[in-house]
Amino acid sequence: MIYIGIDLGTSAVKLLAMDEHGVIQKVVSREYPLYFPHPGWSEQNPKDWYEQTMEGLKELTAGVDPSQIAGIGVGGQMHGLVALDSADEVVRPAILWNDGRTKKQTDYLNEVIGKKQLSEYTANIAFAGFTAPKILWMKENEPENFKKTAKIMLPKDYIAYKLSGTFCTDYSDASGMLLLDVKNKCWSEQMMAVCGIRREQLPDLYESFQVVGTLKPETAAELGLSTDVKIVAGAGDNAAAAVGTGTVGEGRCNISLGTSGTIFISSNQFRLDANNALHSFDHADGYYHLMGCMLSAASCNKWWMEEILKTQDFETEQRGIKKLGENNVFFLPYLMGERSPHNDPDARAMFVGMSMDTTREDMTQAVMEGVIFGLRDSLEVAKKLGITIDRTKICGGGAKSPLWKTMTANIMNLEVDVIETEEGPGYGGAILAAVGCGEFPDVETAANRLVKVVDTVKPEAALVERYEKKYQKFRKYYPAVKELFKA
Repeated sequence: MIYIGIDLGTSAVKLLAMDEHGVIQKVVSREYPLYFPHPGWSEQNPKDWYEQTMEGLKELTAGVDPSQIAGIGVGGQMHGLVALDSADEVVRPAILWNDGRTKKQTDYLNEVIGKKQLSEYTANIAFAGFTAPKILWMKENEPENFKKTAKIMLPKDYIAYKLSGTFCTDYSDASGMLLLDVKNKCWSEQMMAVCGIRREQLPDLYESFQVVGTLKPETAAELGLSTDVKIVAGAGDNAAAAVGTGTVGEGRCNISLGTSGTIFISSNQFRLDANNALHSFDHADGYYHLMGCMLSAASCNKWWMEEILKTQDFETEQRGIKKLGENNVFFLPYLMGERSPHNDPDARAMFVGMSMDTTREDMTQAVMEGVIFGLRDSLEVAKKLGITIDRTKICGGGAKSPLWKTMTANIMNLEVDVIETEEGPGYGGAILAAVGCGEFPDVETAANRLVKVVDTVKPEAALVERYEKKYQKFRKYYPAVKELFKA
């Protein structure tokens, strides 16, 4: 049988077809535009997502026996606000995860409603990227659009709705809306009241691997597929990627070095950091996870290479870096502000420690190390909650760099497992579809059977010791300068 995974990203939708053995048969990608109508705003047209998803599905399934396609699982960008009217028409362009317009609403939630109350209601505090502040922004700035809104959904759920006709979401993606009671897996009555919305405007909740419906007849006819093809709820991109890397079960860890950076720690029990430095979310396997999120990770390196050094030859630039753990230059990786663990949208990047003998290689090394130091800040929070972690998977574009993998192993003091299939949320979506269709009894069983480790980078004692001293210096810099960012 064939299971399809969809990854609805910020720049493109990526689709893959996987057989029951986890072998990828085909991968296709379709791009769509991203709009910045005002400084700090970030929007997309949901109709573009659907049109390109449908075109991608046609290309993906061309020449395939339709009877072999059993299910579709959707993963995708989190937090975005998609609003539909009573006729299921899009009310306004979707406001995306990286949109920064909601500072006023975020401050209102954290300071007036209060972080303590928010944490009790949802297990999280407000971040500018979350969905609830976007709803408040629309209520205040676009009252007519707010009044017309009959359905509030997340980006990937718009695709599921168009494919199946089911108004649904899953717990992992809903966790990032600041509307879900994460611990008890239900919509928060208090947060609905705060945002001025009704229960019927919010989708029904499912586990990520649960079947929400089948292809609508007209959709199946357009695709040339059977109406028996099952649609599963799917997951937010980070949870879907975690499934795709086998990060399910107690104390499993995955580090993603993508445009943004995440450290994702799965748990069989609900845990909450008292300072809300980490996100406490539901996981796609039916349990829970903690997540630290940096807004700039591999994008720091891309910025440094392409905008400053004016090169795209990343490999050559990294080749001259030899003195690991000995660099006196530090880089704070806050090009777009920061989420975990500082929650400071005003934070900015900076180099520290340069001198007359600082080289180009030192600067490049500092950028790469700064990203891993920043992720380690979140790892330290998780350790204080009693979670024992001795190894991690790694994924994302940055994971292709051998140097970055070595830095990760030694700065984090973790064994870094490299997996065979590097397809992230799309692969996770396909695995969830396989579970939903009964191919596997549960997500952990599926992940353990399908996700294969092909290499492990181990930390070196001497290098770990050197990096420990460097990290203790790094962690002092942000507290020392954070008041300057406010000014």
